[in-house]
Amino acid sequence: MDPWEATLLVIATIGSVAAAVGAWFQEKRSSAAQLAAIQRKLDLVMDHLGITLPVEPEVVRHLENGRTIQAVRAYRKQTGTSLVEAKQAVDRIAGRLHLER
Repeated sequence: MDPWEATLLVIATIGSVAAAVGAWFQEKRSSAAQLAAIQRKLDLVMDHLGITLPVEPEVVRHLENGRTIQAVRAYRKQTGTSLVEAKQAVDRIAGRLHLER
């Protein structure tokens, strides 16, 4: 095999692998975006219907003691949501707690 042929074969192989990896990452990003959109829609429907997920007493206990950061950590551990979503949810829970008193 000629050295140029070998070089071209290596370059073609690297290009093919790079294209496959790029397509895989693109599909992964697309799936994550679709899942996030579905989650947002589901949250809106649940809010509209007044459905709330049961909250672990640990989250409420942290809020009652003024430990918002620990409440957000506990909420994230319970639900697996992002930091922003957990903070928003904990803020809503805190608002409901203040209304109940």
